[in-house]
Amino acid sequence: MKYIYIINGRADKAAKYEDFYKQLKENPHPHEVYTTMGEGDATRYVRLYCDLHPEEEVCFVACGGNGIINGVASGLVGYMNSGDPVASECDNKTIAILYFGGATQDFIINFPGRNFTSVKEMLAGAVTPIDVIQVNDSYCLNVCNVGFNSTVASRANELVAKGKSAHEAYTRGVINAILTSRFNRIKITADGERIARGPMVLCTVANGRRVGGEFNCAPNAKLDDGLMDVCYFRAMSLLRLLLLIPLYRSGEHIGSRPGKNRVLYRQAREVVISSKDLIDLYLDGEQLPGSRFHLKILPGALPLRLPKLESE
Repeated sequence: MKYIYIINGRADKAAKYEDFYKQLKENPHPHEVYTTMGEGDATRYVRLYCDLHPEEEVCFVACGGNGIINGVASGLVGYMNSGDPVASECDNKTIAILYFGGATQDFIINFPGRNFTSVKEMLAGAVTPIDVIQVNDSYCLNVCNVGFNSTVASRANELVAKGKSAHEAYTRGVINAILTSRFNRIKITADGERIARGPMVLCTVANGRRVGGEFNCAPNAKLDDGLMDVCYFRAMSLLRLLLLIPLYRSGEHIGSRPGKNRVLYRQAREVVISSKDLIDLYLDGEQLPGSRFHLKILPGALPLRLPKLESE
């Protein structure tokens, strides 16, 4: 098998890969390193490589944070989900993750006891299929969010780009959202049933459990159960929202006293998010503008090579 390591080509990311290159020398194996050339390039590269080399056994290794992980995974899932008979039967392409320097660890936190910074342990790992959320023509591995959460993510991304820590950025993003995004006119249906009527604060549609580095938005979510976990906050008073935010961080918002009749939580295979206005949906931290989003779960769609468990 050949391993193709895909790294972020931004100049400010170069220092984060010094240890990575050292590990490659210490663990010789057939490999190439591809450096991305801009936004969306990881997805394009993986998709094109699969098209040109359908018979080759390859593991694409996403080296970076949530953005590049999503990009590499989207390229492979997009290829396998393209409708091409060869691609749909593909069983010789996988992905793996080496986590270097992302703002948050939202996705890899779903796999406790595994070291996502070790080339050696990644090579010794095994493949497991996980679910993926398809959002229109895009893909999400971890969490999609809209409303309050989108406002938080937008402000946090701005602050992280200016050098603020993830914790400070998301805290300030929450404060901004409290002031500007508590009464959103967005319609959510799950498996054809409208969740609630009237204004809403936020909605997360989750494959994984955490978002924003510290918010345990979907504590019951599993990456391999063939279902999305939908968490919906009805519009509420500022006081109640302030009481809920700490519980939302810890994952205790479901069934809580402040969340009574305000927090709705269910599972679904298809979700539609729509608005009369242009809104932003954030998937794996990336902004996707639109007015209608069709989300559906793709069970076992991504063959993920997990690092060897530290206890093994």
